[in-house]
Amino acid sequence: MKIKAAILRQSGVPRPYAESKPLSIEEVEIDPPKSNEVMIKVKAVGLCHSDLVAISGERGKPMPIVLGHEAAGIITELGDNVEGFEIGDHVVPSYVASCGLCEMCSSGRPALCEPATVANAKAVLRDGTTRLKQNGKSIHHHSGVAGFAEYSVLSKEALVKIEKSIPFEQAALFGCGVVTGVGSVINTADAKAGQFIGVVGLGGVGLSAVLASLALGAGKVIAIDLSAEKLEFAKELGVHHTVNAADKDAIEQVHKITDGGVHIAVETAGSGRALQTAYEITRRGGTTVAAGMPGPEAEINLSHLKIAAEERCLRGSYMGSCVAKRDIPRYLNMFKAGSLPVDKLMSRTIKFNELNEAMDRLADAKTIREVLLP
Repeated sequence: MKIKAAILRQSGVPRPYAESKPLSIEEVEIDPPKSNEVMIKVKAVGLCHSDLVAISGERGKPMPIVLGHEAAGIITELGDNVEGFEIGDHVVPSYVASCGLCEMCSSGRPALCEPATVANAKAVLRDGTTRLKQNGKSIHHHSGVAGFAEYSVLSKEALVKIEKSIPFEQAALFGCGVVTGVGSVINTADAKAGQFIGVVGLGGVGLSAVLASLALGAGKVIAIDLSAEKLEFAKELGVHHTVNAADKDAIEQVHKITDGGVHIAVETAGSGRALQTAYEITRRGGTTVAAGMPGPEAEINLSHLKIAAEERCLRGSYMGSCVAKRDIPRYLNMFKAGSLPVDKLMSRTIKFNELNEAMDRLADAKTIREVLLP
């Protein structure tokens, strides 16, 4: 079947992307699903920082590749050996199609599934091949989803069925930004009501962490960013305090507000400087969570003595340490109940021909979450 898709063929092209056009809208062929696979019609897909760093080259990907991993859609075709799903089901894919059998899956950490990690690094599906091609040449799948396309073939393990009443453009956000941000607070940090929580970086992931902190009843939620506009938006969401990370005394401000630092600091900006800030605002005995995804060269400096003597904890959080089939429905229920209003994070919807311009806005931190409607 022939479909329209946005293809990245070269990373690191100069800005603005509206002019260099790293994403080209092309016609490609998509093969039907194999055994244990499903085809969906992509109805909405969010633009994420992980897409942006693939375009910039900060985190390289095999190419050519169809980006997009924060999606929602409708099942249109089932491969063999697929149970529990029907044509017409509404679904949100997880970008980690966990196998359920490896050491990580067996120990309750499916976000770290070993076979899925290998497949995602190679930008292929679980069997090591792709379902996308053009003129006989394979096109890679970003994170097993390849959502910047009209249709996608995915492993059945990636799919989470959702209620048909939930708008696709809102449901898509739960595939990455929401599970990562909310999960970093609820799962990774194991936050409790009354604790002081700081969030460094106010993109879609960071603001999802803010909403989770508020929903849990944090004693104080402190939003930290370089953007005055995003800090103002965080106030509208209900945070108790905001601090501009550019202020020379930003860390001191947080310590004064919290009388010694936050119990939990969540970094979502994907930069070493942001993680350093998050660590420095964490109090004795507290937990710093690294949820951002920088390039492999990013480093921070930590005091060995402080880690030991203050019993400090630094934890990584990939995909919010989530169990997709458990957490996506759980967070959707919070959304429907009004305690997790992630619809407020959606900046706008776009079409294929607006993708490159939208990536400029994302790179300039002028937007929160834009959603492609293929």
